[in-house]
Amino acid sequence: MNQDGQVWITGLGLATPLGNDLAEFTDNLLRGRCAIRRVSKMVIEGHPSQIAAELVEIPKPEEIDQRVWRNHAPLEQLVLWCVIRALQDADLWSRRDSLDIGVVLGLGAEWPYYWERYWFGWEHERVATGRPPALRVEKENSTIPERSLVHRVCDYLGLSGPRITVAAACASGNYALGLARQWIRTGRVAVCLAGACDLPVTPLSMSCFGNLRALSRRNDQPQAACRPFDRQRDGFVMGEGGAVFVLEAEEHARRRKAEPLAAILGFGASSDASHLVIPNSDPRPAVRALQRAFADARINPEQIDYVNAHAPGTPVGDRCEARVIRLAFGEATRQVPVSSTKSMTGHGVTAASALEAAACLGALRAQAIPPTINLDDPDPECDLCHVPHHARPARLRIVASNSFGFGGSNTMLILKRVA
Repeated sequence: MNQDGQVWITGLGLATPLGNDLAEFTDNLLRGRCAIRRVSKMVIEGHPSQIAAELVEIPKPEEIDQRVWRNHAPLEQLVLWCVIRALQDADLWSRRDSLDIGVVLGLGAEWPYYWERYWFGWEHERVATGRPPALRVEKENSTIPERSLVHRVCDYLGLSGPRITVAAACASGNYALGLARQWIRTGRVAVCLAGACDLPVTPLSMSCFGNLRALSRRNDQPQAACRPFDRQRDGFVMGEGGAVFVLEAEEHARRRKAEPLAAILGFGASSDASHLVIPNSDPRPAVRALQRAFADARINPEQIDYVNAHAPGTPVGDRCEARVIRLAFGEATRQVPVSSTKSMTGHGVTAASALEAAACLGALRAQAIPPTINLDDPDPECDLCHVPHHARPARLRIVASNSFGFGGSNTMLILKRVA
């Protein structure tokens, strides 16, 4: 296998509060529509932050019987939907038994999710009635699975290739795509599914992030709450969703006449391990991640036509990222447009960078840059080439997505339009 060969994205399975396919998701982003509302899936009184971009209903694939579907926990439903839709979108669903398909899936909070459902009896349909979560004591009815979700999904769908779970906080999706690309380029598999899914709007995570004062407390103005790069930002807003991509070598895709959504041109990563939740005050480790992505893609910073920023809307995080971009891009900072789609989707936590990779695919397809909404008064310490309020038509050939996870996981993913 040629390790310099291109790896194409040929399919996408997506579930978000702004749409469950790329066309709808992109249209809502370009229209500046915000999915953030008051939380409805759990009793939220008493929490400091009471807003989120919830995935209230997870679509059901036709291939799964309704009775079987109800037996899956919501996170399992989300992964199944995204994986099945991705294979269908790539026209590989009916051929999955004859291919060695790998799976690299970002699932950073898988076990806490099941622990919480079991110990607190938290279930979407029951909590929605208004009754507070109650402790479950019947341990014989444990719903904690014995094997990781990635193994259960692969076995259920008959996928026989290698599989692995990635947990790199907010950067999990980018890491998954980078690893899957490497698997293909080294010949380990011909086709690989990669992405990330998360449903973090739960009592435990809302309490933890709320007590850290990381979440916006603008509860009376949900759609104005997430304000990346704005002087009045006061924290991020939790979001939910998932995105799974089909990756394959260019020659493999060409042989079967597959239509590419984009090519993965470059990936760069670094880890600084400076603090569990606070970004490193030293920008150099994150700058190295961007520089490695440029080198891997064999491009200069000025060749990038758009950057989807990590920018969650936290006072420290946005400022640190702006500094990293300025240092990594140099003079090109003045001309490369930057926006944060988290202003509309909220912060998908483990799924964040996968959702933003999907936003980049949508931008390439539409030849338009999604805006940062709520950017009314840009912070002078976040001096970048912003795209505020409204989408901007643009000639997009190469786009990039930054993601900086808790604990110092720094990444950049670079995508290229395939003519």
